[in-house]
Amino acid sequence: MTTADTRPVVIIGGPPTSNGDLHIGHIAGPYLGADVHRRYLRAAGREGVFASCTDDSQTYLVTSAARVGTTPPELVKRSTEDIQRTFKAMGVEVDGFSPTDEGYKALVHDYVKRLYDKGKLRLRKVRLPYSESKGEFLVEGFVGGGCPTCLADSRGGFCEGCGHPIDFDALIEPYSVLDPADEVTYRETEIMVLPVSEYREQLLAYYEERGPSWRPHVLGLMRELLAGPLPDFAITYPVKWGLPAPFLQTPGQRLNAWVEGMPASMYCTEYALRRNGKPKAADDDAWLAENDARVVVFMGFDPLFTWGVVHVAELIALEGRYVLPDTLLVNEFYELENEKFSTSKGHVVWARELAAEVPRDIARFHLNLTAPEFARTNFSRAALEKVAGERLVAPWNELAETLAKLTAEVGGESGSLPVSAEATERAAAMVSRFALNYELEDFSLSRAADLIVQHVGRLRTATERTLESNLDQEVLRGALGDLFLELRALIGCASPILIDLAERAAEAGGFDLRITADAFDVTHTTAFAVPPLEFPPTSEV
Repeated sequence: MTTADTRPVVIIGGPPTSNGDLHIGHIAGPYLGADVHRRYLRAAGREGVFASCTDDSQTYLVTSAARVGTTPPELVKRSTEDIQRTFKAMGVEVDGFSPTDEGYKALVHDYVKRLYDKGKLRLRKVRLPYSESKGEFLVEGFVGGGCPTCLADSRGGFCEGCGHPIDFDALIEPYSVLDPADEVTYRETEIMVLPVSEYREQLLAYYEERGPSWRPHVLGLMRELLAGPLPDFAITYPVKWGLPAPFLQTPGQRLNAWVEGMPASMYCTEYALRRNGKPKAADDDAWLAENDARVVVFMGFDPLFTWGVVHVAELIALEGRYVLPDTLLVNEFYELENEKFSTSKGHVVWARELAAEVPRDIARFHLNLTAPEFARTNFSRAALEKVAGERLVAPWNELAETLAKLTAEVGGESGSLPVSAEATERAAAMVSRFALNYELEDFSLSRAADLIVQHVGRLRTATERTLESNLDQEVLRGALGDLFLELRALIGCASPILIDLAERAAEAGGFDLRITADAFDVTHTTAFAVPPLEFPPTSEV
């Protein structure tokens, strides 16, 4: 097993846009991954913080609010509340979900002004799509058209399909998202930009250091992007929605919402740490290079150009003030019944509704098992019921029933049971194998979920053989001690995924959920009533 990196870990869940609730595609992507890794760090006795916040400045908020007949501020308020309720329902435990308050806005402005004061930004004359009838520029979520790289229908800024940036005037046959019949022309205007191309060599060096632990699609896209010229990145836009730009040269303009990504991450990190008892410090303190944090961002593939190129270039431009992201853990798209999620067409499963219909451990297990880590994967309700029922629930409940019978044969749950050296070795091997899938170097939700299945099946077989062996009391007590020690190790290792089962089992057995190196190096253990997994679905969360 590779020696774990012991630096404090800052875990960022890519900020969700506050234009609606979260469906299971959102949860199965970045947020379960971030939650599982944070829970693993806690169980392993390591320092880590999981932070996020809503992305309230996106132009998509304006178009979404118009579609549902409300105002952008009302949509932000409602969506933020919905997102937090969904996190709770799915057991996604964010240490700090910060508000986008005055402190947040001040840090965003400080961040861009720091770039400006260092001479890193440029005033550029660019051509932008323009609505002649409304007299407004159309950028980002306001404008659609064909991607010049892959030809897919896209929004301004970058392509959701191929991940490539789309230059200001490069969309094929642009149209207004709010009014597709509106005539779109082009007008010149001056905006502030970050000349990303100036950091190409440093970005190449950064990605050469990333190594094979990064997912291949990420490194492949980075090689593709960095092989050619990099476009300027808009810092400001002449639009009405978003945070005001603090530059005299761009009066009345707003900051491009994507600029907020890094300062937002810094702000929500410090917010989370304060909620956990850290004394008040500067709002970007945890990200300062001198504090040597290990930063991981859990995110979807589509905004990778912004997070993997632009934001890294920004941090490089700030000349060593901040740490650079250690890992971008990027997921692919999660589909529903082999089609893309579509809220407008009603082709969607809301995460909170799923958690209300099936026990959330079952939902978390299946979303982890089918997580879109390296390619698109698919959710179907029939598959959830079949796979979870046959591969997890039935074997687990059979294991629990057989252990109850064996426990009764040795006189119940009271008393100490001896543990063999072989059992402690097996428990250590389980912890080591699960850790491979929870550590960032080879992080895999699906393999971790599959390991749970593997070990439930193995222990079920072992308990059945023990029951059938008609062992005398002394030998039976030793066999039962071994089984319960290994079960405790499995419960600890599964606790980042099966959060409710692990909590009930730990309470029943009077043990904690540590999975440190010495947690199972014992000579004795005790039996306990193993809680069952409920399935078919119940209405209880």
